[in-house]
Amino acid sequence: MAVPAVDVTDDSFQVDVLDRSMTVPVVIDLWAPWCGPCRTLGPIIESVVDATDGAVALTKVNIDENPKIASTFQVQSIPAVFAVDQGKVVDQFIGALPERSVKEFVDRLLPMPSEADQLAAAGDEASLRKALALDAAHGGAIEALADLLVNRGEPAEALSLLERIPENAETRRIAARARLPRSASNGGTWSPEEVADRIRLLLDKVPGDDDARQEIVDLIETMDLDDPHRADYRRALTSKLF
Repeated sequence: MAVPAVDVTDDSFQVDVLDRSMTVPVVIDLWAPWCGPCRTLGPIIESVVDATDGAVALTKVNIDENPKIASTFQVQSIPAVFAVDQGKVVDQFIGALPERSVKEFVDRLLPMPSEADQLAAAGDEASLRKALALDAAHGGAIEALADLLVNRGEPAEALSLLERIPENAETRRIAARARLPRSASNGGTWSPEEVADRIRLLLDKVPGDDDARQEIVDLIETMDLDDPHRADYRRALTSKLF
C-alpha cells in the first residue's frame, strides 16, 4: 500500500527521517514553491515511490520554511533529493531527472528479494512449499498455495495455512472459498447466478442460524469487489440481523 509523502520540518526531522529510516529507506525531496524544476520532479518522484507499496518512504522539505535541514544537507541547488537508510545518507541527486533515472535511484533502495521471495514468485506448488520451508509466514507464498489448494478441493490445509498470517482482503476471499461447498458447475467456482440464488435461500434462515449467516458472508466475499450486488446483499443481511 502506498503511503503519502510526509512534510518534514526542522522540528520533526529526527522522527520523520532519521528514526523512520531505521525501518524503511527514506527519500527526502528538498524543494521550494518558487522552484520550477521542483514542480516538475515532485509528481515523478511521488509516483515512483508510491509504486514501491511502502518499501520506500517519501518525505518533502520546503527549504524556505526549514533552513536548518537545508543547512544540514548543505543544499546549494534544488531540487535536491537524498536517500537515508539506517540514519545515514546512502545516495543523492540534484535537479529534475527523468522518470527512468528517478526509478533507478529508488530501485537501488529496495531490499534484494530473499530466496523465499524468489520461490514464491515462481508460483508452482513445489516452489511455494519450499518458500514456506524457509519462511513459514511468507504471506505471498501462503496466499498462493492456499488458493491452489482450494482450487484442488483441499480446503482444510488452505484454512490452516491462512491462520499463519494476518487477515486481509485476499485471505478473506480465499478462506471464504475454502469454507463454501464447491459448486457443481463452472469448475467448482460459484457463478453470480448461483450466489444470488443461494443468498436468497439463506436469508430467511439467518435470524436463528449462524451457519447461514456465515455462508452468506462467505458468498459475498467471493464476489468481485466492484460488483454492485455486494452492497445489496450486505444490506439484506443486516436487515435480517437487526
